[in-house]
Amino acid sequence: MIKEIKKEISKIIIGQEDVIENLIISTLVEGHTLIIGAPGLAKTLLVNAIGRVLGLSFSRIQFTPDLMPTDITGTEIIQELETKEKVFRFIKGPVFSNIVLADEINRAPPKTQSALLEAMQERKVTYAGKNYPLEEPFIVIATQNPIEQEGTYPLPEAQLDRFMFSINITYPRREEEKMIIARGIISDVSELKVISNKKEILKMKKEIESIPVSEEIIELVMQLVNDTRPESTSIQEVKKYVEWGVSPRGGQYLLLGAKARTFISGRPTPSYDDVLKTLPLVFSHRIILNFLANAEGVKVNDIIDLIIKNVRSVKR
Repeated sequence: MIKEIKKEISKIIIGQEDVIENLIISTLVEGHTLIIGAPGLAKTLLVNAIGRVLGLSFSRIQFTPDLMPTDITGTEIIQELETKEKVFRFIKGPVFSNIVLADEINRAPPKTQSALLEAMQERKVTYAGKNYPLEEPFIVIATQNPIEQEGTYPLPEAQLDRFMFSINITYPRREEEKMIIARGIISDVSELKVISNKKEILKMKKEIESIPVSEEIIELVMQLVNDTRPESTSIQEVKKYVEWGVSPRGGQYLLLGAKARTFISGRPTPSYDDVLKTLPLVFSHRIILNFLANAEGVKVNDIIDLIIKNVRSVKR
């Protein structure tokens, strides 16, 4: 089924094979994803296509400085009954969908972002003291534009930690871009074939979660997480440049992502390489560098490379 899903998405998205695979992985386990890339790289089209092929409902929210929390969650209106009695009725907002695309999420103020944060963590919306559960699966896929940063509100660490993956989309290769330009603009995904449905997605999620993991792989995840923390690592650059390392939730997502990678590859249990291939997606938005790192031009990817190099040298 996974091959069919990839093949169907490739009808409308040219190239970006790794991005598509990583987005499928996070979607299968209901993991929220942050996509970082310049405008015009088909981020919205890709998310819409995945929702269509997986048989999931899709909604898009354009985040702007004047966006209100009720524009996301919904609001109450006064409704008059046949008896002339007036009652309040809750009108659900766009967050009540299986896949919610939060476009340019860092353009909305913290108050609005906090409304989405509750939905991401609690899988529910609270309004006027009442709880409204969100339908499963529920996945937030947010985009950020790395170029234009004026008028943006950086996401707080607590919200970043709710995202399972952070995926960078780069420009396509030359031959792929030639095909994209020749094909023209496409925005309609209705002709894509529906391969799966909500019930099958939730079933696959349970299968992934139940995949057995060896003690060696769990120890590997533990070492990688601890190597991001200045107080528990032997890597001098981490001690020097990192303010905060990866949380236990990051370790859980790393193992879950490795399991999902195993699942879509048709193998019985996660391998050493499954963990290391998943690591940058989970760690890149969780490692917080200090002032010295910024002053000396050290990037998070530099730290991740050192952590991977260190664990590989130990493995040998």
